Amino acid sequence: MDHATRRAEIAEALTRLTATRGLEGVSLRHVAAEAGMSMGLVQHYFKTKDEMLLFAVERRSQVYEERIKAQLKAGELPSTPKAIIRAIMTEILPLDERGRGDWLMGVAFFIRAISDPSFAAAFTDGVPQLFELFAVLIRQGQEAGDVDKSADPMHESAILWALADSQGTNIVMNHRTPEEALSTVDYYLDRLFGQAES
Repeated sequence: MDHATRRAEIAEALTRLTATRGLEGVSLRHVAAEAGMSMGLVQHYFKTKDEMLLFAVERRSQVYEERIKAQLKAGELPSTPKAIIRAIMTEILPLDERGRGDWLMGVAFFIRAISDPSFAAAFTDGVPQLFELFAVLIRQGQEAGDVDKSADPMHESAILWALADSQGTNIVMNHRTPEEALSTVDYYLDRLFGQAES
């Protein structure tokens, strides 16, 4: 098995364990057992738990992007700005067990990032790019006449991020179902992409 595949398997094992135990309750030994590997093999790829966690979070962002691109390439989504934003929001939200594990790992990472500058830099690394992607798609909606010209794309991007963050938290806390959260996302997107002046 190649190097990248091994590292990905270890990252997946870490994600599963973090979702059930929290980051502080997970050790390299636990991850090795979950991944079905020896402790020595895991340490060959990751010297510390922090190194493993950094990789897992970076990989999570790459996987989100790959899934969305695959859906678009397969023609599973209409290639409209609204549909692409919805696909991104669907990938971010913890709508299933995999998504729940990703979300809880992100929460664990966030807690570590508050007190660790190296984690803080990694945690915020992808956010500006996501904001800009949302903004580009909203501008495309404006050009197509689907989004009001007076809407500020960067402010709308921040609202979308806040919406994903709040709804994701509500799902994992069992305050809302995944279906209810996604309905709120659709409600907002219908308003954003249906408010162009006639």
